[in-house]
Amino acid sequence: MAINSKHRVYIPANAKSNQYILAEIKPDEAFYSHYSSPDECYQKLSQQFFALADEFGLHNVHMIANDKLPVVRYHHEAYCLQMKKQILFFYDPQYHEAQNLFTEADYQARKIRLVFLATGTDIRAHGAEFHNKVSQLLESFEGLLPDPQTQIKIRDHQHLSYDLFAGAKGKKETYGYKLRGLYPRYRARQCDLPENHSAISYVTVNLPLTRQLKQRYLKPGDTDFSPLYEALEKSFLQASEDKSLYRLALVANGLTPLVRNSQVDQSEHNTELQKISFDTEHDKHQFANHWQADNLVETAHFIIVAGDEDNTEFGYGHFMNRVEAALNSLAKALQLDPQRNEMIVRFHQHISYMLGQTRS
Repeated sequence: MAINSKHRVYIPANAKSNQYILAEIKPDEAFYSHYSSPDECYQKLSQQFFALADEFGLHNVHMIANDKLPVVRYHHEAYCLQMKKQILFFYDPQYHEAQNLFTEADYQARKIRLVFLATGTDIRAHGAEFHNKVSQLLESFEGLLPDPQTQIKIRDHQHLSYDLFAGAKGKKETYGYKLRGLYPRYRARQCDLPENHSAISYVTVNLPLTRQLKQRYLKPGDTDFSPLYEALEKSFLQASEDKSLYRLALVANGLTPLVRNSQVDQSEHNTELQKISFDTEHDKHQFANHWQADNLVETAHFIIVAGDEDNTEFGYGHFMNRVEAALNSLAKALQLDPQRNEMIVRFHQHISYMLGQTRS
């Protein structure tokens, strides 16, 4: 079947692909009772985990036992930065490998997280193969756990990131994507996932609040920054609704947005993370805004979430074409100079399920 051009989005050829899989265990007191201390637990489990990673050819893996959430981004240099609530992994899949155990002295974790960072080239093309390897490792790891009732939740995260203004900066070469959903894409590559799973796809855009933007909407000495945020909000809503995009959020409170499906997680926040939940199945009109008039931040985050209706038989290409059109309208409304400004667009795809469920 020929693919209509509206279902294919052309993304700069220098776009960066990332994939990581997060496996979560919730150990209870019965689980910890098999060890003399939490530290012994983490040491033994990590040794088993790293040995299996070597066996399955997975070369960038980490165990987190301090209840911090991993955040993964592409970077040409490898960094691992711990904050109070997050661990930031910056890496280049083509070159960087690592094994780390993250713990805190005298601390018993509510969750033990196993992080698998994809390595190699053509990350998106090999996503199903990577997922198969990880799930096979986890099945082996599950058999080593002291409590056979322990459940493991798998979350597969993929994102494709690029500068919306790459063409204006001379990066003219593009590649056409259909952006198929993870479930059908994996099944076509002999990676069967359970029918009972949760999935969400969305776009995040980081916009630095430059001196030009601040000068346009604020007066010198202002301590009420609402005119700036209201201008961003109004322009974003208008540009999005013109392209029939209705599941939206603006986060400009200094926190990192964390997007989830409302059928699984509800909206909340802590000192570093702003979790926002969306219903992708029902109500189209959803907007969350998080900013304070007395808090001027460095970056605003715009979020556009795809609904179930956007996941066509061809993929999310049509959705992304509307998103790009909306973002270009937003940039025009804000009078951004494409040659001097940057808008990093990330197309995220998440899928999650419990290990051991019947595969489709």
